[in-house]
Amino acid sequence: MDETSTLKKQSYNIDIHGNSFLRIPLIVTMLIGSFIAVLNQTILATALPQLMNHFRINASQVQWVTTAYMLTNGIMIPMTALLLEKISTRKLFLFAMTIFGCGTALCALCPTFQILLAGRILQAVGAGILMPLVNTVFVLVFPLEKRGMAMGIYGLVISFGPALGPTLAGFIIDRFHWQFLFLGLLPVIVIDIICAVILMRDIVPSKDVKIDVLSLILSALGFGGMLFGFSSAGSRGWSSPVVYLCIILGSVIAALFVIRQLTIQNPMLRLRVFKSSTFTLTTLTGAIMNIAQVASTIIVPIFIQSVLGKSALTSGLVLLPGALIMAFVMLISGNLFDKYGAKHLVIPGVILITISTVPFMFLSARTSIAHLAVYNGLRFIGLGLIFMTLQTAGMNALPNNLIHHATAVINTSRQIMGSIGTAVLITIMSNVELHRSPAASLMQTNPDLYHENMLNATIHGMNVSFMCVLAMSLIGFICSLFFREPGKEAVSRRESA
Repeated sequence: MDETSTLKKQSYNIDIHGNSFLRIPLIVTMLIGSFIAVLNQTILATALPQLMNHFRINASQVQWVTTAYMLTNGIMIPMTALLLEKISTRKLFLFAMTIFGCGTALCALCPTFQILLAGRILQAVGAGILMPLVNTVFVLVFPLEKRGMAMGIYGLVISFGPALGPTLAGFIIDRFHWQFLFLGLLPVIVIDIICAVILMRDIVPSKDVKIDVLSLILSALGFGGMLFGFSSAGSRGWSSPVVYLCIILGSVIAALFVIRQLTIQNPMLRLRVFKSSTFTLTTLTGAIMNIAQVASTIIVPIFIQSVLGKSALTSGLVLLPGALIMAFVMLISGNLFDKYGAKHLVIPGVILITISTVPFMFLSARTSIAHLAVYNGLRFIGLGLIFMTLQTAGMNALPNNLIHHATAVINTSRQIMGSIGTAVLITIMSNVELHRSPAASLMQTNPDLYHENMLNATIHGMNVSFMCVLAMSLIGFICSLFFREPGKEAVSRRESA
């Protein structure tokens, strides 16, 4: 064997904790699982009317297929750090994919809405484990100087999946039955499980960790209560006892969870990751900027369908170019991060998001689809520059034995901030619309003027929501100014940790 082929083989193999294995097939296997999991988050977005007709249920009932998924997902993510220490990486990945596959099969073959809901919960259990697990493996199997590239590839997959979901669902529903949304995923899941059996290896060394049952209960009730409260605020209103009681009780229980993690000897989630100022700052900035993405995925489709009168498929197609652009930018930004560091990417990214948000503050009934697609694409370029950059910079500031705890913290913070952002933006939009709405008596005397004023009130509510997004972007910009690149000594200390 010549020297060139030897070097190629060495670059293709990696040794982690004494296990030599092929890195590229393993990563492809995990990426496929991640892509299916994140695609599943939004694949039912355009199928809700069909589900209502098929199962003869109302809008409040059908929303549980997304609410239950989000809640279960949010409850599972903080637990993944513990599961990664307790269960071997290979067994945990196979368990997550198998549970996800069982849930998908239930959804595809369900005779009743209750079974569909059970299937979605099983899917969420698997996805909630998969995302932090794959994230952790991606960080650990690549050396520090190549993590930006690795996280760029990972970011490409997890950002493209949710954006593709509504478009793909709209295409399938227009031509086939909604159950094909899940039937099409089953063969891919089975093939991925078979590949994982052959290729998957243990990356995170397992330990005989004692499970703290109280921490599990506090985590589920705290984070689950907060997510349910915020996710219900948009439909029920902030004055609803269900909303404010869930938020208050959830916050109190979550605070008790935090206190317990800081005081027990073997915490479920090691919150000392926040001792790193870099990790704290990058996580905070990422959580704040997550609202900018929420605005695109929530408000823009509502504007396209409610104001412009276009179909759900059209709204998905408008968002699709932005998702494709963000995926491409994430791939490039990973390599740029390895060369230049976080600050040189995050600051231009936040500036671009801020500038491209301004046109959305002036939406009108005359706004064109092309206008929306172009400026949304610019916003997604900025998002592509910052999301994986922030996450990689934060995790690079920590030793390897805290990486799985860091990924759980990051994913949990984004889940909660996404829920809060959705609730706040929808509430602002609804309240402004209500305040600007014409008197009901106008409907009797001048229906045309009433509908025109009502449309203007709706648009104004959306414009004000984007003003809030602009304010959050400015806060994110201020945070990005405090980023510091690690020195060589700090890097060497983390690599040896």
